[in-house]
Amino acid sequence: MTSIIKLQTFSGAYDDSLCLAYLLQVDEFHFLLDCGWREDLNMKHINELKKYIGQIDAVLLTYPDLYHLGSLPYLVGKCGLSCPIYATVPVYKMGQMFMYDFFQSHHNTEDFDLFTLDDVDAAFDKIIQLKYSQTMSLRGKGHGLQITPIPGGHMIGGTIWKIVKEGEEEIVYAVDYNHKKERHLNGCMLETIGRPHVLITDAFNAKYVQARRRARDEQLMTNILTTMRNDGNVMIAVDTAGRVLELAHLLDQMWRTAESGLSVYSLALLNNVSYNVVEFAKSQVEWMSDKIMKSFEDKRNNPFQFRHVQLCHSLAELNRVPEPKVVLASVPDLQCGFSKELFLQWCSNTKNSIILTSRSSPGTLTRNLIDNPSKKKVDIQVNHRVKLSGDELEEYLQRKHEKKEKERLAAKLREREQEQESSDESETEMEEEIGYSGEAKHDLMVQGQDRSKQGFFKQTKKTYPMFPFVEEKIRCDEYGEYIKHEDFRFDDVGEEEKMETETETETEKPNKKEEEKTEIPTRCVSVTKTFDILAHVHFIDFEGRSDGESIRKILGNIRPRELILVHGNPESTEALASYCRSQAGMIQGAVHTPKVNEIVDVTKESHIYQVKLRDSVVSRVPFTKTHGMEMGWIDAMVDFIKFKPDTFDEQKDKNKNQAAEGINFTSLLHLSHALRCVLLF
Repeated sequence: MTSIIKLQTFSGAYDDSLCLAYLLQVDEFHFLLDCGWREDLNMKHINELKKYIGQIDAVLLTYPDLYHLGSLPYLVGKCGLSCPIYATVPVYKMGQMFMYDFFQSHHNTEDFDLFTLDDVDAAFDKIIQLKYSQTMSLRGKGHGLQITPIPGGHMIGGTIWKIVKEGEEEIVYAVDYNHKKERHLNGCMLETIGRPHVLITDAFNAKYVQARRRARDEQLMTNILTTMRNDGNVMIAVDTAGRVLELAHLLDQMWRTAESGLSVYSLALLNNVSYNVVEFAKSQVEWMSDKIMKSFEDKRNNPFQFRHVQLCHSLAELNRVPEPKVVLASVPDLQCGFSKELFLQWCSNTKNSIILTSRSSPGTLTRNLIDNPSKKKVDIQVNHRVKLSGDELEEYLQRKHEKKEKERLAAKLREREQEQESSDESETEMEEEIGYSGEAKHDLMVQGQDRSKQGFFKQTKKTYPMFPFVEEKIRCDEYGEYIKHEDFRFDDVGEEEKMETETETETEKPNKKEEEKTEIPTRCVSVTKTFDILAHVHFIDFEGRSDGESIRKILGNIRPRELILVHGNPESTEALASYCRSQAGMIQGAVHTPKVNEIVDVTKESHIYQVKLRDSVVSRVPFTKTHGMEMGWIDAMVDFIKFKPDTFDEQKDKNKNQAAEGINFTSLLHLSHALRCVLLF
């Protein structure tokens, strides 16, 4: 390898955190691999990541959930991230649904101000959508680099990223993949990649033993049947637009079969964007499994044209669904959203069942219930909105009225300034063209009237008398000439028309009053309560990740030269690392297990240095064109300058101050020797 390759971890390395964020350096180009966020919105790794925002040249997204792109709206909207973002089409669409639902789930119960829906739209507008196996060649600093998305399973549009330096290194970033075929997705294609130079993969399930799919399906069906027959309700905690598709497809198939006996019960999907999620899923059949593709091509059967799943967007809509019922509610960690609200309502009833489908980060309610299945009492912080009343309401309305008045006055001032500008421009143009001034003695310009303003030289241009003329400047907008509605109004209005307008205004008044009543302001209240868990709580694994045995087999088939293990707790990371080291010939180089905020250097060549040349030096180097590149040779004596090893590159201003003879180097050595190098542009 002749390139400088380094990886810095911000989150998801040698810890229990599920959110991922890594900075990969290939020579001078920096990739941000995922930008997830924890469920509790911890700012620790975000504050560290903000220091490198200016260095990031591209972002690669693997999956559409919170753990892989949750902080993207914040980084774009609040931190100024402006580089290109690459993702597959489903990750783009479903990721938007994830962030809309995540924002609304927090906004419904608390004052959420980390980012807005406008920030979500701005972030996803920057995404460049790719298809599987579509190679994208980067430009500018990334000249010579190519990125290719490969199917990763787990969620629709899930991606394994392959980064290739032309004729040299091949770097593979594969996390949370699933090699098994599922009902709506094919398995990953990681085994098709042969011996990459660097493999960055996770050790999350390295010590996890997964039950077979048939056993999990049977467990889910028996739990639903027993609860339904006891007149209880079932709440299944799922995500917004990822794994929920697999479960919704499975349950709809169960309800369709007459032998199951489930068709008499209700089935609902509850989240803030349930309709849009299903509509997007219908339009993305080509990203799904071969079985679904074949049935769609032959019989035009769309698996997400649900017959029994009722789409709900609020608890009021869900209350109209007859009981007993099964509800797929977001979010899976029970920290916010409809799943938390339903849990608080249903957990104290012995007839109900709560089914958890994925492990969340430590400290969340879901993880607490999974780790302590016998727990019968839980302290939960309950957030809800309360309508303002009394002095608080009057204060709020007064502030709102003052704000509206300020906005109205500001709008009036803006209109007046625009009118004055247009009139001033027309007057100045007239005065410049005609030479007319307000102090003239006559209406007509007479020869010799303004002799005092003549200069030293004699003017040959003659002035002739003419009437003053002011040319009105036509104001235009994007549709043409600006139209004033007052110019086209009729003063003579019939009595019948007046009566009609009066009746219309009278009918509009109560509607406005009703709107004002419905828009009563609220404030957020937080209370910690103790809840008795009398309902049946079960954890059934529908995460869709490869288990430990499969991960070891896949690594044995790929046999990467360098292995970097991320996204796993210390026990699972060390277990997988020791296994890889013990297998002879499995890993040619080293197995790296970095911790958070550590930098892993997998550069093979020992005498590779980054050189920055001034324009004055580059202009003196003779270049020759070859194979689409310009190549030059320089022979010089240089000094190596010692830099701090905890950052990728020093800032530009430091480089300028530390330059010697127009040449600047980054190295950890302090020595001098003769340098002979080839420059490629």
